[in-house]
Amino acid sequence: MADEMPAKGVAESRVVLNAMLNPEHANRLGNVHGGVIMKLVDEAGGLAAMRHSRSPVVTVAIDSMTFDEPIYVGSLVTLTAELTYTGRTSLEVRVTVVAEDPLTGSRVHTNTAYLVYVAIDRQGRPHPVPRLSVETPEEQLRFQEAAERQRARKERHQREQVDSQPNKG
Repeated sequence: MADEMPAKGVAESRVVLNAMLNPEHANRLGNVHGGVIMKLVDEAGGLAAMRHSRSPVVTVAIDSMTFDEPIYVGSLVTLTAELTYTGRTSLEVRVTVVAEDPLTGSRVHTNTAYLVYVAIDRQGRPHPVPRLSVETPEEQLRFQEAAERQRARKERHQREQVDSQPNKG
């Protein structure tokens, strides 16, 4: 079924989400909680995955989320989510986060995260997704890197399944 669907380009499902972060999003020092950023990252990533698949999606993995710079109260945060890879039912999305001081215009990249979603049908079963058409050299490189991450995820999952089996001896 996925082969019957026309492939979609990265730009077709790109999502840009903006949020103003206020005191209720932060600790007493004015640093925005990492969990607030994680929620926004998952929302932006999920929206991009839904736009590509045109179906509901569920989050199945967050590969990494390193906070390179703090985000402070009063920052305007821009999250850009775009697909890097699709499998039969899975989609990897790259989300970049930039914090901006809206008064000075100063911008800083705070983190990049890779998330994996699975498209589901109305009964909650995995649903095929359109292939991702990668056109630019940068998109092609990101697709290759994502394919390697997907391979590593599958290997790690298989090892964890074996490790979780009771010893038979």
